[in-house]
Amino acid sequence: MRAEKQILTKEYVARLNGSPFFIVVDYRGLKVAHLTELRKRLAQAGAEIHVVKNSLFQIAAREAGVSELNGALAGQIAVVTGQKEISAAAKALKNFNAEFDKPKFKFGYLNNQRLEEAAIKALADLPSLDVLRATLLGLLNAPATKLATLINTPASQLARVIKAKSEKS
Repeated sequence: MRAEKQILTKEYVARLNGSPFFIVVDYRGLKVAHLTELRKRLAQAGAEIHVVKNSLFQIAAREAGVSELNGALAGQIAVVTGQKEISAAAKALKNFNAEFDKPKFKFGYLNNQRLEEAAIKALADLPSLDVLRATLLGLLNAPATKLATLINTPASQLARVIKAKSEKS
């Protein structure tokens, strides 16, 4: 393998090992201006997209411990990786796809588990991690709030009765 290809392969391996997920998309037919816009949207989601050569990516994936590609690398592919959550990157890709009908999802990996197109789209539909945390905190906080209200109700009713009595006299 030529030195340039070895450098590219090492770069791909570093990206795959440095990211908890990657999503492979078919970017065929995507114009440069649209790809630039997609890069901006993915950057806002904490991810990045890189056009890769299929054969080099297959070698890099094997070196990174992902060997179940099963001939899925065909056509013009790009790989989305990121440091944050996969749902934000998948949502950015799905929204971009809804506008421009490109790129097409092929497959992805999350913590060494293969994700098919349907699973990636399901992840895209999830709310962000912050929203999920807030919802969980709200659910955990609700019983305590109700308990505090129940405990305070008799005392507040008694206070209102005393106040009404004092105002009456």
